[in-house]
Amino acid sequence: MNTAHSALCLALLAGVAGMAAAAPEGKSDAKPAATAASAPPEMMAPKPGPHHQHLAMDLGTWDATMEAFGPPGTPPAVSKAVEVNTLSGNGLWMISDYKGTFMGQPFQGHGVNGYDPVKNRYNGVWTDSLITSPLILDGTCDGTGKVRTLTAQGPTPDGGTTTFTMVTDHPTADTRTFTLSVPGPDGKPFTMMKISYKRRT
Repeated sequence: MNTAHSALCLALLAGVAGMAAAAPEGKSDAKPAATAASAPPEMMAPKPGPHHQHLAMDLGTWDATMEAFGPPGTPPAVSKAVEVNTLSGNGLWMISDYKGTFMGQPFQGHGVNGYDPVKNRYNGVWTDSLITSPLILDGTCDGTGKVRTLTAQGPTPDGGTTTFTMVTDHPTADTRTFTLSVPGPDGKPFTMMKISYKRRT
């Protein structure tokens, strides 16, 4: 908590104390304070569910190898990175920090991923060194949660937009892959990028 928040809390507490001191003895119009037990269900804080546990499979520190693909017949550009994933919001949100290189330049990405039980959809936001507007993610998973597929609208080099399809697969507990595809000139999916992860022990 920073200084401004502390000062605000102290001011509010002082005001409450002043009102309590000014109230006549034996008489009060104040209503009993609401407690967690008395709060209606819709006001209770949400709790992580099975799909949040699926997100938690990504927890920890991972060594990453990125392959960026160009025109057919050309070798991919390979780079290394480290990704650190932590939980926030009482387990409701996965925070991802990716640091490495891309095409010989420093590259950093930051993501927040969650799950909306009302919509029954995964959601998230992604920012990185190559974009100036965040990607808004939305998607689903297979029955096991080991394969998640999300999409987002992203920029193209000519100033337009296209649909990014991102698939995360967990072959084992300590390995996973991430692929990013876009529609190619022929309308078929073209894999722009593949990242292979290995959990750091």
